[in-house]
Amino acid sequence: MSDSEANFFYPESAGSSFGEFSRVVVGVDGSESSIHALRKAGRIADAFDAQLDAVCVWTYPISRYTMVPPDWYPDRDAARTVRHVADAVFGEKKPDRVHLSIVEGSAARVLIDQSETADLVVTGSRGHGGFAGLLLGSVSAQLAAHAKCSVLIVHPHAETKADEHAAKQSEGAR
Repeated sequence: MSDSEANFFYPESAGSSFGEFSRVVVGVDGSESSIHALRKAGRIADAFDAQLDAVCVWTYPISRYTMVPPDWYPDRDAARTVRHVADAVFGEKKPDRVHLSIVEGSAARVLIDQSETADLVVTGSRGHGGFAGLLLGSVSAQLAAHAKCSVLIVHPHAETKADEHAAKQSEGAR
């Protein structure tokens, strides 16, 4: 895959029967929230033996006041980011069903487009949006409003509670 080329596999049938997932898409941006989202999406993909597409979206800054170094390549940063997040969640050996992609564009628009052929799109509740996110609306809010499939917005504190609950369950089983 070239630095700015995205390769996606689309199942023969984008839709699946109620309660089943064949393709789960998760947006990652390197934030802690996106790491939690990929971890949750990975569990869901495991449960349904589904394909998991981790997508990192990049764009050039469009402010005339932003100084961009001539040797900076945001597509390469995105490729490193998606690999870093996947390594944080899956370790050195990611499962075969996990696909990593980078796409140029607006994060919300790309994930909404991906929702047309996905059964579930997962995103963190907070990413690296910063002040621009406040002005434009967060990716998770836009995705929840406009996606063509189910959306799961993962809150890091909820992920921690789920991990604590699982630990208590395993202790009780002993």
